[in-house]
Amino acid sequence: MAVIEMHFPEWRSLVIHESSPSARGTSLRLQRECPKYVASQYFPGIPPGTVHRGFRCEDLGRLTFADDSVDLHITQDVLEHVLRPADVFREIERTLRPGGAHIFTVPLVRRHEPSVPRAVPGERGEIQHVLPPQYHGNPVDPQGSLVTNDWGFDITRHIHDACGLFTHIIVIDDLSRGIRAELIEVAVTHKPRHHAAR
Repeated sequence: MAVIEMHFPEWRSLVIHESSPSARGTSLRLQRECPKYVASQYFPGIPPGTVHRGFRCEDLGRLTFADDSVDLHITQDVLEHVLRPADVFREIERTLRPGGAHIFTVPLVRRHEPSVPRAVPGERGEIQHVLPPQYHGNPVDPQGSLVTNDWGFDITRHIHDACGLFTHIIVIDDLSRGIRAELIEVAVTHKPRHHAAR
């Protein structure tokens, strides 16, 4: 929340989409204080863009939002679970309004080493495991979410290669606010106000 307020102090008046929100912290505050907040989850078999179980059904790689329609995309520990990250980065760029941003957290477990895929899509849509499967908790699926990518700091290059946008990584270490931990980076991908579509 500190990074959102730092870069977008007017966030309460913005169109904010959050994918896979949690039931605490930043997600609850955005839901409570931002009238144009939209929360989404991905539900296989549910028509995209429809509301299911209180969430808008959205696939980050094929968003139903119109071009240039979202001020802020928020994802908290989501990008390590997408099979086609380049598609996600392009869709976020497409749907962001000029001057908007994608503010996100993702475990940068590889740090200064190159990012590596753990799972990739096969030719027939099946999942092919490159590394032994790992799962994280998922609030809408008791089986959990498959970890598909072990990201490093070079995620910024992957984003730029996919959609032409620049990303910077912020680390806040502030015990007065109870902020100190490993893997605490927050990344911000900005869409310039004068951005030419690719």
